[in-house]
Amino acid sequence: MTRFSRRAGLVTTVTALGTALGSFAAVGTATAATTQLNGEWAPFTRCPVDAPAMLAADGLAQTPQCVVSTSASGSIKLGNTTVTTGRTDLQIGVVQNSDGTSSVVAPAAGALIADSATVPGGLLGLMCPSNIPAVTVICNQIAGSSLNKITATVESIGSPSDFDQTAGILTDKPIVSIPVRIHLQNPFLGSNCYIGSKSNPIVLRPKNLNLPDFGMTFFKGDGTVADDGDMSRINLTGATQSDSTFAVPGASGCGLGLFGLIDAAVNLKTGLPSAAGKNSLTLNDTQTSLAGLLAPGTVAPDAGKDLAQAWHSAVR
Repeated sequence: MTRFSRRAGLVTTVTALGTALGSFAAVGTATAATTQLNGEWAPFTRCPVDAPAMLAADGLAQTPQCVVSTSASGSIKLGNTTVTTGRTDLQIGVVQNSDGTSSVVAPAAGALIADSATVPGGLLGLMCPSNIPAVTVICNQIAGSSLNKITATVESIGSPSDFDQTAGILTDKPIVSIPVRIHLQNPFLGSNCYIGSKSNPIVLRPKNLNLPDFGMTFFKGDGTVADDGDMSRINLTGATQSDSTFAVPGASGCGLGLFGLIDAAVNLKTGLPSAAGKNSLTLNDTQTSLAGLLAPGTVAPDAGKDLAQAWHSAVR
């Protein structure tokens, strides 16, 4: 097979994958990546190249790839509350199977991180006024105080699933399912106040509203750009993604020993739980990149190991 043929085939195969993992808007607190990578590997700081499923990919029946998707801004509506979001960062490994299916591998610390977001109105807006005496006492204490501020943090729960590579090159079709819960943080809420849980998460299923612009580069294993490199990177930019199909459970675990009273106040004021169709997600100007071996079959059965070796060779 000629190099041109391999590249043409790669474009057809992975454009869908690259598009498919557009960033997911979510509230959260950014975790600064400690890994710095050279050149074309630079965005892929959390790719789980050492995960067993990635290392086991042979390049024939399974092809390993790294995906990163970011967005500078967006918004998420949960019940009656809309939060403007900052930068989001989704990183995963994808194992493309020869039967056309794909498996998603999440980093050990979770697939999604994001800048922290401030809940509009703070605690007063979230649960005040209230006809619950204990909650009213709190409302009176925080009026005009810095204690009113609430931040919301997204937490990935397990791995994304239901990955559909075809949806990445289409519009209005769910691309992937990613389960999350949202941690509400304020001194009066305690340390275990969440919307969603491991057993009942918020499941985001974003879809493209428009198709992204396409670009492609070739590079050596250490990240150095080279036309004769054995690695490729797909870049897709400018897509807006959305989801209005997810349900939102009620808040739980809120309050310091008040026997669920704050849970009830938060849920009543914010309209939680909220059924599917009453919530929404919008993600602006997604930037998606996918990196992988240009011709993984030529290094079978060690494609996964070769990908990991290349990634580690780019670490500064």
